[in-house]
Amino acid sequence: MWDTGEVYKVEVYARVRRAVQVDGMSIRQAARDFGLARKTIRKMLQFSLPPGYERKKPIQRPKLGPWLGIIDQILVDDRSQPKKQRHTAKRIWDRLKAEHAFSGGYTVVKDYVRQARLRHKEVFVPLVHPPGDAQADFGEALVVIAGKEQKAHFQCMDLPHSDDSFVVAFPAENTEAFLEGHTQAFAYFGGAPRTILYDNTRIAVKEITGDGERKPTEAFSALQSHYLFAAKFGRPGKGNDKGNVEGLVGYARRNFLVPVPRAATWEALNAHLLEECRKRRERKLWGHTQTIAERFERDREQLLPLPPAPLEACQKRTTRVSSQALVRYETNDYSVPVEYGHRQVLVKAFVWEVVICAASEVIARHPRSYDREEMIFNPLHYLALLEQKTNALDQAAPLAGWQLPEEFVELRRQMEARLGKRGRREYVQVLRLLETFSLAEVAAAVRQALRFPAIAFDAVKHLLLCALERRPPKLDLENYPHLPVAEVALTRAVDYQVLLGEAV
Repeated sequence: MWDTGEVYKVEVYARVRRAVQVDGMSIRQAARDFGLARKTIRKMLQFSLPPGYERKKPIQRPKLGPWLGIIDQILVDDRSQPKKQRHTAKRIWDRLKAEHAFSGGYTVVKDYVRQARLRHKEVFVPLVHPPGDAQADFGEALVVIAGKEQKAHFQCMDLPHSDDSFVVAFPAENTEAFLEGHTQAFAYFGGAPRTILYDNTRIAVKEITGDGERKPTEAFSALQSHYLFAAKFGRPGKGNDKGNVEGLVGYARRNFLVPVPRAATWEALNAHLLEECRKRRERKLWGHTQTIAERFERDREQLLPLPPAPLEACQKRTTRVSSQALVRYETNDYSVPVEYGHRQVLVKAFVWEVVICAASEVIARHPRSYDREEMIFNPLHYLALLEQKTNALDQAAPLAGWQLPEEFVELRRQMEARLGKRGRREYVQVLRLLETFSLAEVAAAVRQALRFPAIAFDAVKHLLLCALERRPPKLDLENYPHLPVAEVALTRAVDYQVLLGEAV
């Protein structure tokens, strides 16, 4: 074997070996012609290819030797520190000089640190993935929804056997998103995986005991009980334990979310992600002769059947309605009908909406807000109270920004002009028809009342019911004493003389 650091190209090897072994050139002459030592020529004749340099003895570091233990201890201590606060080779060299009177150069320290870190790098065992198993994780990416740039938290579920995948995005990484993501993934795959591997997310793991046992959260236990899958958890801080889904997170970010997607709604963004997942099924990945869709058939056979109905993917919380008929969830307030003020209610927070229940009755539904300190009103919740407190009509916050057709504005103007304060109350009564009927139906009745004119709540209600029942309206003016009465005089024979005189 070589005992010198000189390594020559295969081309030089071939020329030297041919000159000596075929052309009969002597070793002395070859050394002169090729400018090499005779010892080197003899070694070239022993090997058809350069064997490479092999060191027979460990590298001797006489200047560094007394400090190797200190360097090794620093590297061991670094393993328990954050990655961004671990020692560089330069920092170790600085500390050796400042704290231990080291007089050697930086290069010898740098070379040793590099080799020491290679020795401690983790090596992995290749794994096989049985059909029907899955891995799940969240990732983050920037998106633009309705013109607003924001962070999307996208949940990925991967079936490592077939590499089939599902990706869905949410405004936040929370319990309801976690549950909704699973529900949609299982529907996409057509079944629930037998086993799912997770990291130690607080959404699923309430506590890790001293012996490593994971205590699940109530929401995660409910998810498992509903779909009957088994759960496994990786080692804390070891993302490589679920390398397949970690790879999917990066793949989805690079391929599904580049360039930064722009969508009108979250639903539109998720429709895009779903389509990308379906298109990926047609790919043949490296090392496979079948497409993902073909390999997925083996996964499909092992999936658990889905229950008759999906899990109610929400966070549930009991709370009390405030004196302003508001219910707080996280940092926002949502309205309920005023008759439920001060009562205890159940809040169901889904990803896209907040549902509020009293006993077994749903009393309010609102779009979910992810802003902070917002008040989300339904104006209809406050109309019963405004009927009693009509002076608050113009300053009522729940009605601010409520866009009603122009005919409602005209109806209120005429009602208040004719009836004063009573007209304002009747106007609120007209608005209360929206508690039962659609805006289009009530607006049509208001327009008809303005044409007659029949400016009263009873008239609007009568016209509305007649339109729904498809019968002609019969307005009896005796029921509306405040309306102007049409006076019709009796006809006399002499009145016709006027007409005859004009004819002449």
